[in-house]
Amino acid sequence: MLRQLITGAVAAATAGTSLVLMPAADAAPVPSVQLGGVHDGQVTFDGLTELVIQRILVGDDVAASKYFSGKPVDDPVREQQILTSVRASAVQLGIDPDATAAFFQAQIEASKVVQRGLLAYWAAHPDKAPTSGPDLNVIRQKLDTITTQLLAELVRVDHLRRSRLHCDIALVVADATGAARHHLDPLHRRALRTASAATC
Repeated sequence: MLRQLITGAVAAATAGTSLVLMPAADAAPVPSVQLGGVHDGQVTFDGLTELVIQRILVGDDVAASKYFSGKPVDDPVREQQILTSVRASAVQLGIDPDATAAFFQAQIEASKVVQRGLLAYWAAHPDKAPTSGPDLNVIRQKLDTITTQLLAELVRVDHLRRSRLHCDIALVVADATGAARHHLDPLHRRALRTASAATC
């Protein structure tokens, strides 16, 4: 399914399609972010970071679903399916499959940071726990769409990722800006740091 969506996602990112991100429930409205962003003539990580944050925020729904289902945070079969798929897509897109798999492994770990943090908090504070659990299959469809968009952004920023000094600086700026825009709390900021570990 992911590879079937790649071509359209790459075209959308290249064309500068706007991606409207849903803010956290208690956050101020978040303005739409232009994917394929360029600042002062330089390619930036703004679009990539916005997608990374969107995926992290979906982790809240995953945690709520697993809170009610009792399913474990770790899902090795699902994780391997994702990594196998993105490796194959990376080859087709002309980017490094190992670096791509490492990037998505970091996204998976970031989601686990959110899930474990929320599940522990809800266990200690049942009165703060969600009252319903979203359908995990629906959530996974959303995550698959984000995966496709992330692959498109990885193609766009591939040269920046391979420039170590410029990559580190651009990533710090994008992460700080994104975290502030989304009013991320400490848990989600920690998840963002985890998700960004394999970007450069």
